[in-house]
Amino acid sequence: MLPRWTARAALAGFTVGAVLVASAYGGGGEASNLQATAPGLGAAQGFAVLAAAGVTNTGPTTVTGDLGTHPTAAVTGFFGTTANEGPGTVAGAIHQADAAALAARTALTGAYNNAAGQVPVTTVGTELGGQNLVPGTYTSASGTFGITGTLTLNGGANDVWVFKTASTLITASGSTVSLIGGAQACNVFWQVGSSVTLGSSSTFRGSILANTSITAGNSATVTGRLLAGAVAGSGAVTLDTNNIAVTTCAFAPATATAIGVPATPTPTATLAPATAIAATATAVAPAATATAIAATATAVAPAATATAITATATAVAPTALPNTGDDSLPWAGPLALLLGALLLAAGLAFRRTRA
Repeated sequence: MLPRWTARAALAGFTVGAVLVASAYGGGGEASNLQATAPGLGAAQGFAVLAAAGVTNTGPTTVTGDLGTHPTAAVTGFFGTTANEGPGTVAGAIHQADAAALAARTALTGAYNNAAGQVPVTTVGTELGGQNLVPGTYTSASGTFGITGTLTLNGGANDVWVFKTASTLITASGSTVSLIGGAQACNVFWQVGSSVTLGSSSTFRGSILANTSITAGNSATVTGRLLAGAVAGSGAVTLDTNNIAVTTCAFAPATATAIGVPATPTPTATLAPATAIAATATAVAPAATATAIAATATAVAPAATATAITATATAVAPTALPNTGDDSLPWAGPLALLLGALLLAAGLAFRRTRA
């Protein structure tokens, strides 16, 4: 039998090790390591459609947000342009080869490079349809992405998804990018190394940062942005009876709860009133001459001043810290398990020596 102290030490070591391993590797720690960040869009933030080589539209497309192109100024199929031929409408400004379009293209290049450089990444299959993906940065081994059916992105309002592809992004007719759990389209980014094709009647969510061109099929709906010509400078955008609406994030402010500490006043000190003490001298008559001596006692009343001290309660609003799932001590669990094993081995050796 093991000495009692050895058995207890070994048990404690294994218990601590198991707890630390569970906290180090469970509960979303891996998701934190793969956390994506939103590329800053800067001057391109307000653009629903942006191109380098012009924008062409067929049918009554509706664009909610700005539309721009630079350096090519050509925009056809919209009211409000130089040609003003319609039938598409833009609920925003139209920028044709002006300074605003140039600034937006420059910002697009920066955002594209930021997304392309985000690491670490999770490699998934080329076909995204049918998958349910948590926040993170994703790429495919083949260098392309496709969506047939429904891709589900499951996360909170502040979570970010970045999809990186060296080549194309092609979605099938009727395909859908669905957001659940509070996820927002403003936090979904698609960095595409070449061109993008959105299938007819498809529902797409997120901001596309394409190096070359973007084509939206008939009746495709986009909640996000179509931003083409990120680096190559030759990307055009082609639309056909689409509904494209730029999206911005709605953040829920954290609510601080005040913790009240009741104020307890310090009791007032009360002193008892002074009592006058009278001393009376008794006349002593000696045989010769008796002299009466009177001693008078003066009552002294000490003055006591009581000061009331009031404690003030300060409401403290705790700040909620985000749960990052950071594994600050990834080695703590294995180290504790190793310590338990060493203690057990020491107990066994001690037993053998005593035997």
